[in-house]
Amino acid sequence: MGWLPWSSNSSESKTASDGGRIAPDRSSRKRCWEGRDLFFTCLDDNNIIDAIKDDKEARRKCGKEIAEFETACSQTWVKYFKEKRVMEYNRDKTIERIKQEDAAKVQDLKSQGRASR
Repeated sequence: MGWLPWSSNSSESKTASDGGRIAPDRSSRKRCWEGRDLFFTCLDDNNIIDAIKDDKEARRKCGKEIAEFETACSQTWVKYFKEKRVMEYNRDKTIERIKQEDAAKVQDLKSQGRASR
């Protein structure tokens, strides 16, 4: 298992003539992102937000999708995308909560005749 998406399932890793690793090409990245999107769609359909914390349930309900995702992407990318999903969910919920609180404050100010907008 490699740390780069194009080498995760092969025993031989792609290296440049100087011995360094070759960066993933566009098609490798696209395949990884498509796998991620399919997996996340399955998670959404099953109301699973955190695929790390709820790994057993995610694997039970989205086994095929997670297998494709983990095959197409490196372990590092898989972990990153799973963590990013939770972070973005929490960010969006926080923004939603703040907007609701602000709307309530504006309504309160309007009812008191103090709103300037």
